[in-house]
Amino acid sequence: MKRRAKILVTNRIHHEVADRLEALGEVDCNRKAEPLAASEFRHRLSDATAVMGFMTDCIDDAALAAAPNLKVVACALKGFDSYDVEACTRAGVWVTIVPDLLTEPTAELAIGLAIGLARQVREADAYVRSGHFKGWRPQFYGKGLAGSTVAVVGMGRVGQAIVERLRGFGCSAILSVDPAINPPPECIAVQLEEAVQQADYVFVAVPLVPGSRHLIRADLLSKSKPGLHLINVGRGSVVDEDAVATSLREGHLGGYAADVFAFEDWLLDDRPSAIPSSKEKT
Repeated sequence: MKRRAKILVTNRIHHEVADRLEALGEVDCNRKAEPLAASEFRHRLSDATAVMGFMTDCIDDAALAAAPNLKVVACALKGFDSYDVEACTRAGVWVTIVPDLLTEPTAELAIGLAIGLARQVREADAYVRSGHFKGWRPQFYGKGLAGSTVAVVGMGRVGQAIVERLRGFGCSAILSVDPAINPPPECIAVQLEEAVQQADYVFVAVPLVPGSRHLIRADLLSKSKPGLHLINVGRGSVVDEDAVATSLREGHLGGYAADVFAFEDWLLDDRPSAIPSSKEKT
């Protein structure tokens, strides 16, 4: 009798997706919110024919060596930097991605992070919840996108979606930083250093690829416009987080908001173990 395919799913999925996968083979699904520990992941991968992987997973030579039956790695994501495609190719394993996954939601989040950062929403919310709020006082002043110079670093699908959403905010200028892609007509193409010197907001929408690690670094931040608000929705390691923490402590950088962090970039052996604090010495 022909062996049924075993499909390892490393995170919880909707029951409808699970039902569809059940029609293709035996499904081994992680039912917990926490990702599988490395040892458990390798054990469950050992007899898998296919794996549906997420951002918390890493497929490299070591993982492939423990999975002799593996044929397909289906990445349930767009950014696949935690998956060694060359290693998979050598092992004869197919890798698939979802190239337009979450483009609009990510762009909306980027705008929300920028507004929340500049208007000090988190700090004001914490103050109200503290019990010390006695009504309006001249504090928590912020600024908006209207009349501001905004730069978008990375003009892929997410970067272009951010530009589309910026159109309605009355920005004085939108700068584009991406030598490989022609900017939208409303954008001004500039170099990265020029962008950080001029912009009030910088949106980072760059994947983690060779050459992009620490693209936003200490020497660049030192030349940035004082009070710059930096928003990262690309990959954590594209930004030097220690340099950001230092700039925040020194009061040069106005704020940093991100939904990605360097310790999540699993394929990097020297990734940090935690997010650096702007309140402590590094």
